[in-house]
Amino acid sequence: MAGIWSSAPVELWKIVAVALAGGACGVFNSIAGGGSLVLFPVLLLVGLPPLSANVTNSVATWAGYFGGVGGFRDEIREQRGRLPRLLVATVAGSGIGCVLLLITPSAAFDVLVPLLVLAAAILTGVQPLVRKRLADRAATTVRPSWTAVGAVFLATIYGGYFGAALGVIVLGVLGLTIGESLRQLNATKAVISLVDASVSVVVFGLFGPVHWGYVVIAAPTTLLGGYVGARVARRVNETVLRITIVAIGVVVAGVLFAIQLW
Repeated sequence: MAGIWSSAPVELWKIVAVALAGGACGVFNSIAGGGSLVLFPVLLLVGLPPLSANVTNSVATWAGYFGGVGGFRDEIREQRGRLPRLLVATVAGSGIGCVLLLITPSAAFDVLVPLLVLAAAILTGVQPLVRKRLADRAATTVRPSWTAVGAVFLATIYGGYFGAALGVIVLGVLGLTIGESLRQLNATKAVISLVDASVSVVVFGLFGPVHWGYVVIAAPTTLLGGYVGARVARRVNETVLRITIVAIGVVVAGVLFAIQLW
């Protein structure tokens, strides 16, 4: 615990960097997805090892998802009948993913991180294609509910393990298994992401190497960013944001690969 709550003061630039990254993470998650590709590398930059940075990121982004749900509250009311079964699948899947992360040796996770970051960046980049397909199919495609439940369960296993670009994956599986408008699917995705993050908070808070000092710094700004992002999603240039997120992810993955080879 000494490394989590250190008596040494945190340098000012680290506080500012984590706070700004948290706000950007919340905004990006609500508007374009992939916000963890902003906060996670900053946590690495300020000195956290990959496993600690991952679980700290998962706990800190909970507030941002909460803010996003607040921004989508009107659409969520329309989805109340469908949510219970999907959220049960989310709790189960996220719990399994969290446990898998905690039992994975740190050295093995360090090797996987560049691949996970790169995969998340690619998924974020192709999200417009996913959205277009969903917009074309949403009004006519209805699949059995067990298919949606199973798909969400598998997606949230990834969410519990790493989480970056989870929203992209969830939106994709919802669109392929539920016949609703993209606006309603986005609202459902927001709730699923919040529940997934809530499981991470409980599991990692009890058993993971969370740096609570950085959580305290990042959580308020991710909350504000998530709410603001949800409210202004139609007024910003999503393409610019997406390109920025993908570029950050690719650069971070490249740096992490280089460090391992070195």
